[in-house]
Amino acid sequence: MPAFKQNSVLVYFAAFKNHIGFYPTSSGIAAFKEEISKYKNSKGAVQFPLDKKLPLGLVTKIVKFRVKEDLAKRKK
Repeated sequence: MPAFKQNSVLVYFAAFKNHIGFYPTSSGIAAFKEEISKYKNSKGAVQFPLDKKLPLGLVTKIVKFRVKEDLAKRKK
């Protein structure tokens, strides 16, 4: 499964028959719970349907959140 990494893995993603799986870890899901709620989701994943436009703004916000979180962990 492809992933973007900084000091640790920030997010994973994968393509499926009917959706794109986006895995920003449980903290990424929890931080954006309200915005993610309109998509099928779980503790650590969200599914973006292929028949709808990918919410790039939301994905960007989640990745930026994970970058900041990763940098804070690194400083400790």
